[in-house]
Amino acid sequence: MWRMTSVGGSGLRLLHVHAHPDDESSKGAATTAKYVAEGVEVMVATCTGGERGSVLNPKLAHDETVLHNIAEIRRAEMAAAREILGVEQRWLGFVDSGFPEGDPLPPLPDGCFALQDPVEAAGPLVQIMREFKPHVVTTYDEIGGYPHPDHIQCHNVTMEAFVAAADPARWPEHGPAWQAAKLYYHMSFHRRRYAALEELMHQHGMASKQPVPIRDDDPYSDGRLTTFIHCAEYFEVRNAALVAHATQVDPDGPWFAVPLAIQQAGWPTEDYQLKISKVPTIIPEDDLFAGLREPLVSDYVI
Repeated sequence: MWRMTSVGGSGLRLLHVHAHPDDESSKGAATTAKYVAEGVEVMVATCTGGERGSVLNPKLAHDETVLHNIAEIRRAEMAAAREILGVEQRWLGFVDSGFPEGDPLPPLPDGCFALQDPVEAAGPLVQIMREFKPHVVTTYDEIGGYPHPDHIQCHNVTMEAFVAAADPARWPEHGPAWQAAKLYYHMSFHRRRYAALEELMHQHGMASKQPVPIRDDDPYSDGRLTTFIHCAEYFEVRNAALVAHATQVDPDGPWFAVPLAIQQAGWPTEDYQLKISKVPTIIPEDDLFAGLREPLVSDYVI
């Protein structure tokens, strides 16, 4: 049974659950900046410390200081990014699994995030959900958006925690139960967006460095899009947050190959799939809080 309470926009709360530091800046960061500017409280829950992440910026790839202090550096990068985005951020405390490569794939490291039981690993996130009380939660789809073991596990843990946080019989040590109203998957990297940007670049005499996928069966399938957040004016904030993760992005690389003005004109939204909703809404949406604003579902009776 719902207990409905009407409150102002500043009472809305959004929780992003991400696998590594930098994911919050490469996925949905302009959406985050938009909602922060509107007075929404936004928290990022980061599952791992990114300890096994590769140094992807060629300017730093051979810096011995960086290589020997990657865990501390990534925490500092996260601190800079969350300041730029204006969010709260919590670490779940799990250890990065790394990205296994080779044929056959090597085993995952003992004790890493991807090897945890999702039911047990959900505990820290349940605690965050009950303390922060988000109305909306975002995460990755069932294959992590791409098959990184930590992204897949992030999906598994988020889905488990979304249910467990609402069950007063589970994790009672983490406080009163809380039912978030909606859960979304990030879906911004899809064929329709790539095609629109490529077409506009060609119109301006520029060659695209990110060719359109030839099939629309990629993890971020166009057919799964439900929700389009207009946030082009915050793309610059997104870029600044991403650049703050200096070890993880090449400022001269493909992430920034499409000029900002082309991105803003060609595809001005960040996109999502609504996976769970406890409130009525109409698809397509242009707001993660559609169905929650008037009145806002701010309290639940379980």
